[in-house]
Formats: sequence, C-alpha cells, structure tokens
Amino acid sequence: MAKSKTSTEEIDKRSTDLEKFKEAVLSPYLCGQGDTCVKADELAARSLIPPKTGKSRDFSFVSSEIPQYLSENCVACMECVALCPDAALRPRVVTQEERDRIVNSAQENLKDHLVSHFGKTKKFWEMYEKKGKEPGYFSIWVDPSKCKGCAECIDVCGEHNALKMVDKSKEQMATDREAIQHIIDQIPTTDDKFINEKLVTDMFLREDFWVYEGGSGACRGCGEITALNMAMLATAVRNMAMIAATGCNSVYSATYPYNIFDVPWTNSLFENSPAVAMGVRMRLDQQGKHDTKLWVIGGDGAMFDIGFQALSRILASGQNINVLVLDTQTYSNTGGQASTATFVAQNAKMSRHGKVVPGKQERRKELGLLAMMHPDVYVAQVSPAYHTHFLKVAMEAVDYPGPSVLIAYSPCPVEHGIADNESYTQARAAVLSRSFPLFVHDPRNGKTLKERLSLLGNPSLKEDWHTDPKTGEPLDFIWFARREGRFTKHFGKGGEPSPTLLHAQEDRLSNWHTLKELAGKL
Repeated sequence: MAKSKTSTEEIDKRSTDLEKFKEAVLSPYLCGQGDTCVKADELAARSLIPPKTGKSRDFSFVSSEIPQYLSENCVACMECVALCPDAALRPRVVTQEERDRIVNSAQENLKDHLVSHFGKTKKFWEMYEKKGKEPGYFSIWVDPSKCKGCAECIDVCGEHNALKMVDKSKEQMATDREAIQHIIDQIPTTDDKFINEKLVTDMFLREDFWVYEGGSGACRGCGEITALNMAMLATAVRNMAMIAATGCNSVYSATYPYNIFDVPWTNSLFENSPAVAMGVRMRLDQQGKHDTKLWVIGGDGAMFDIGFQALSRILASGQNINVLVLDTQTYSNTGGQASTATFVAQNAKMSRHGKVVPGKQERRKELGLLAMMHPDVYVAQVSPAYHTHFLKVAMEAVDYPGPSVLIAYSPCPVEHGIADNESYTQARAAVLSRSFPLFVHDPRNGKTLKERLSLLGNPSLKEDWHTDPKTGEPLDFIWFARREGRFTKHFGKGGEPSPTLLHAQEDRLSNWHTLKELAGKL
C-alpha cells in the first residue's frame, strides 16, 4: 500500500516543532555528523528552520580572550549591550531579595562569582531610593558561547572601565557558562518595575522581547548585525515578519540549520525582496492582519543597485512596509565590489586604486534623497553608534502608516579595513565627519521639505565641519579616511591626501550643504 503524502498543514506544523528538529537535525549538526546522520525529509526539502535554533551554536573557540565585567565601575548605561553584535551581554536588574535567592540557590563554588556581578548604580539604586522605591542591583553577564571576542564592548564602555578583555581559561569559561545559565534559569528577564519606557535603552532589559539572542554567523565586530538587531528590537512588541534579500544578512542569519530569529522570515533573491514583500503585505491585509509589521532587509548592493527599481515601486505604492538598508558601501557578501553607495576614492574591487584610475570616481548615490522624492515616505539615515537616535527613529518608522526607509551605516571590518573592535568608533566617526549625516524625513511634520526634514543629532549643525573640542582639529572626511584601510592608498608618504580624496571631501561637504538647504538650515 502506497504511503500517503504528508500534507502541507502537517509540514507547517512540524516546521515549528523545535524539539523534534533538535533531535532529528540540530543534534547531528552540533556533533559534526550533519552530512551523514540527517535523513532527507520534507522540512529539509522546503528549507524550513524553526525559530532561534541559532542559540545552540557555540563560538567560544573563535577568540582567545573574552570580556570580564567589573560591576563596581558600571553606570548601567547599557551601551555595550546595545552595540554587541553577538547579543552576548545579558543585563539584569534584581531586588535585594532576588539577588539573595539567586546566590543562595547556586552551587557553593559559584556564589562569590555571582555576588561580584551585582552592583549598586545611580540609575537603579540611588535614584530608586530617593523616590522611596525598592532599589535594584544591576548586572551584566557575558555568554561565553555567543561572544566572538571582537572587544567592541570595551571601546563602547570607554572610560567607565566596567569591561576588560582577559585571557580565556578552562576554569573561567566553565564558571561563566554555569553562571549565565543559572541567571537565565532564575531570572529570565528583568521585572517591568525597573524599566522606564521613556528610555529606549531600557528596551534591552526586556529579554523576552529580544528577536535575536546570538548565534549568528556574522564576522567578528560586524556592524550589520548590530543595526539589524536594533531595528528588530524596536519592533519586537508587535506581530512582525521579515523578507531578507540575499546578502550577508541572509547568510549569517540562517546558515542551515541555524536560524537566529524568532519571527517568521524568508530569504528571496538579491534583487526582488521588495517585490516579494509587496505580495506578502497584500496577503497579510487580505487575511485581516493589518497590524502585522513587515520589514524588508537588504544591503546597499540589493537596495541601491540591483533591487532599486523594486524598492522604488514599494515607495510609490503607499503600502505599509518598512525597509532597512544595511549600508556597508560595498558588496560585502561577494567580496567587496564597489556599489553606487561606495564613497568617492574608496579602494574596492571593480574600482581599484591604480596608476590609471585612482579608485572610485563616481559620486555616491544618496538613496535617502531619492526616497524623499517619493510621495509620503518616511526616510531616515541612522548610525548604530547613536543608538538612542536609531531606536527612536526605528520606532517612529514602524508606527508610520505607509512606506518607511531606514538607511543604517553598517561598518564592515573586512572591507573597510578596520579592526574588529572599531565598528562603533567608525560608525560614530562617519557621522562626526559628515561622511554619513543623520537625518529624519517625516511627512507628518508638514507640507514642505523644510518642515519634514530634521538634521537633529548631527554635531555643529551651523558649521561645515565639526571640530574636536580638545584639539580644535576639523573632523572632516580626510580625518575619517585616515582611520580606514580602504583609503590608505590615497595618502602620500608624508600623509598628504591625493587629489581624488580631496574630491571625495568636496563631495561629502556638497551633500551636507544639500541636506542643510532642504532642511532650511543653510
């Protein structure tokens, strides 16, 4: 008797059965037997992966160092948590009673380690005491299985010195693993009474809202995954879905069998994710799911270049779709080829610096300006280094009743020629130097561009260039370029910039003047 075919409904049900997937697929992969012990079935044929299987990945072998938390120096700003590309820093705020319960329920060898992690900060202890409320101990826990050791958190923490890199040891790694598992078991997330909804960074305390909890295959210090995580967190309290264009984001998010997200998403071709999103939006609306938020994710190659026509169609359609452009100024996934988002003078594949052609000569396409010219589209340029601005803008974009586009500066250490720990530093430098100005274009604010366009968040708004307050040095595009390997060939032996780099500086200043003129600030 012929075996009956499995119904589509049954396959869909099985696709969310995480325990069965772990047993049949995930466990063999984790043991290195994925190519020999996993049977062919409908799930594999359809490339269906249950949510958050990426949490099973262990990256503890990637680096010889790991951050160590020093609670006595911490001010609970949580910038390190916001900027961590690996979601490896887990914050908690607990009462005295909860802290004692956590410590007393632990193994004896773990108690001193736990106690050392809980600190009294002004934000959660002193301010709560002044208000007559029960104060809380703040702590950050490093997940050794997720941290890739990029050390970006050390730069973000800066002079607070609440984090430092230390050499890994078997004893210390075992203690860290045991500690974070104990914390997750005892306090899955921080109580709402310690969360101020007006402070966007407090969103990171709601770990039950985290769409991404680590396990991505992104490179160490990747700026893309940080930007993506922020946008997803800003939407996490809603029903949501994602359409991802092929690129780095689709690769590090779902290398089979590891899915890093806990929301429905699909990966389409490089060029047509906006078109797929329009179809998904229509179907959701047919089903009455008008409140489901839909994100389209893609890099500058997908959105500035090969998928630009499809993106323009979304913007003209008026459909309620959010677009996140992860702007690395290059085709990062395919080896660093130049795109129309590439800066003038940037040394990239297909625009190499040489004797005949000194790097890229074409001016950068400003996708934000083009998007603004479509009717009633919310448009913003954001940088993860300015995370408060980023999160507020992302929440505004989600609430906007129509198309929205967020263009996020996304440092790529490999292609930009920067160290693994410098994504935050360079994402900040890009804004300071006018290389990538922040702006928000909100059609709800008026009928004219002057009313709709805001440049708040940029330093020294009235000036051409921001200057270092300590040294008086102008932080111009030349200053920015000196910090990145992609512009190295444009500096002479004495550090003098090439004519092409000077042209690039003129281009960035011209773009800044254009934005100021449109915003009525020139």
